[in-house]
Amino acid sequence: MAELSTIARPYAQGLNQALRERNAGAEDLARAVEAVDALERTVADPQLALLVGDPKLTDDQLFDLIAGVVGKDLPQEVANLLRVVVENGRLEAVPEIARQFRELKNLSDGVADAHIETAFELSQADIDGLLNALAKKFPGVTLHPVVTVNPELIGGVCVRVGDQVLDASVRARLAQMKTTLTA
Repeated sequence: MAELSTIARPYAQGLNQALRERNAGAEDLARAVEAVDALERTVADPQLALLVGDPKLTDDQLFDLIAGVVGKDLPQEVANLLRVVVENGRLEAVPEIARQFRELKNLSDGVADAHIETAFELSQADIDGLLNALAKKFPGVTLHPVVTVNPELIGGVCVRVGDQVLDASVRARLAQMKTTLTA
């Protein structure tokens, strides 16, 4: 079976393109992101997973069920995406579609998520200082911090922005030292 990211890419790009072709404004794009996030949460619900495998449930019924749970304020482009995903039996790809769609929107807005992994909790001042330092590394991009705590890092931070990784953790330095000493 193909990777979920490969399956999700055309769906995310199609949604992004449909919104751009309609010349959707910032408010419409924000509504679409909210709707895709709600769709992601709905599809992740374990009760829905039980219904997805039911052979008595038609695609239209499944679409109506999910759309009803997501809400009445579902933008047409997101509703179209949901219909196509249901018809193609690709509901398992919805979380990845949502992630890639957010990435595409952020890219077009000049925003990127900075996934910051730390060994301990950071204060807001620490996060702001780190973002200021990262701004020099990523000029012209507004960074949005997504912070997670991972005690296995021992100390320091590991930052991922897009496909770039800056690993300044103690764990990485120890691994590098081990490689150097055993080579």
